[in-house]
Amino acid sequence: MPIEVSQPGDRDVRVVRTFKAPRQLVWDAHTKPELMRKWCYGYPGWTLPICEMDVREGGKYRWRWRRDADGSEFGFFGAFSEVKAPSRLAHDQYFDPGDMDYAMPVGDPCLITLELSEADGVTTLTNTMTFVSKEARDQAVATGMTDGMELGYGRIDDMFKSAA
Repeated sequence: MPIEVSQPGDRDVRVVRTFKAPRQLVWDAHTKPELMRKWCYGYPGWTLPICEMDVREGGKYRWRWRRDADGSEFGFFGAFSEVKAPSRLAHDQYFDPGDMDYAMPVGDPCLITLELSEADGVTTLTNTMTFVSKEARDQAVATGMTDGMELGYGRIDDMFKSAA
């Protein structure tokens, strides 16, 4: 099922997506660097060469994407504020523009909350992103980030099919 995107508040974006897989597998796909590299690299022609994650409360993470065509990069970094495996993960997210010219807000973090629930072997992911302002949210949405998220989530579906 494709993602459902809503904006429940002036500063929020909510993405809901289901997976025909147990919750633990979806959790692992979001918390294990070796799995994230397989799905979370954006559009074709991109990679995720840096995916460092210390998944514990207070643990830090750093993700960095690279465009194959010219080697340009951008990323995100922050710290985990809540880790309740395999149901809830929260972290702040700072944008690192690297050498890319993306119109994403720099400086103030976005708060990301990932919630996973399972019923009858289907896991529902709810990802809520709370930005510091409506303008920051609108800037992030304008980058096409939710389209990129759906590409990645489709790759997770493919990973689960090959594991079955």
